[in-house]
Amino acid sequence: MFRTRTLVLAALFFTASAVAQTPPPSFHEVNRFVLGGEGGWDYILYDPDGDRLFIAHNSRILVVDASSGKQIGEIPATGAHGVALVPEKNLGFSTNGRAGTVTAFDLKTLKPVAEIKAGENPDAIIYDPHSKHVLVMNGRSKDLMAIDPAQLKVVATVPLGGKLEFAATDATHVYVNVEDTGEIAAVETKTWKPTQRWKLPDCEEPSGLAIDSATGHLFTVCGNSKMLVVDSKDGKILATVLTGDGTDAAAFDPALKLAFASNGDGTLSVVQTSGGYKLLENVKTQRGARTMALDPKTHRIFLITAEFGPQAAGEQRPSIKPGTFVVLVFSPAKK
Repeated sequence: MFRTRTLVLAALFFTASAVAQTPPPSFHEVNRFVLGGEGGWDYILYDPDGDRLFIAHNSRILVVDASSGKQIGEIPATGAHGVALVPEKNLGFSTNGRAGTVTAFDLKTLKPVAEIKAGENPDAIIYDPHSKHVLVMNGRSKDLMAIDPAQLKVVATVPLGGKLEFAATDATHVYVNVEDTGEIAAVETKTWKPTQRWKLPDCEEPSGLAIDSATGHLFTVCGNSKMLVVDSKDGKILATVLTGDGTDAAAFDPALKLAFASNGDGTLSVVQTSGGYKLLENVKTQRGARTMALDPKTHRIFLITAEFGPQAAGEQRPSIKPGTFVVLVFSPAKK
């Protein structure tokens, strides 16, 4: 009896240990969709209701079926940057950097319904489901704007004194990366007043930002190849994780408890967020794939890039080969 009980307990122990030590999923490329065309790109957004991708590509927003890669529509833009979706209003909103406007469009027909004056060089844009406002980060006028999607107009403008990049929200605040000052600014969404400003030590040009709503931890990525984990209550730096080079976008998958950084060197950094923060892997992608979108249900990650030609004298970036614009799809390997 004693021997039998000992064997049972040992089996339970080893089973529990095996579960506890189960490695997180490794990501690999499962598809790629060549969209072609010419010119550069900016943000990509996944639409969970329609299984669509909204991609800012040159002078238009491409709308692509996320499973087949088929282009199903487009929205004209003047210097396309980003898209936010408000499904309960059947509306989408896209930023036009050169025009200084935001286009509101019908989510079903994709037809524009209104043009809203923004600040100078409206760039990143998100929908905050807590305050139910569309938030626009104006890079050149250095302010955040809140748009009421019911009225289709700007209801608040918040000066933040720097070049604004991406943002994330919780029930009471919006957090914004201020690229040129290396900070995160916090704005209360009830009053639209700045409440906190936290310096990010040794973080050059913070761009992408994501949040773990359960813990209140922010994941901000820096141009000098690192991700900082920041407490949204007090700005305390909880961890620093090295990433690939040329980091630009960040994402967080709450089910897998993984944070991601997409990097221009052609890697996707996968970061563990449970039981401590550490880099799990740098998945090989493709050079220039710095912008990404996450499908939290299937855990697919979508990246966009193109093939590059030579860099002309005096130019900051290499040329883009026409017809090579592509969406890369990565997914966790099945166990």
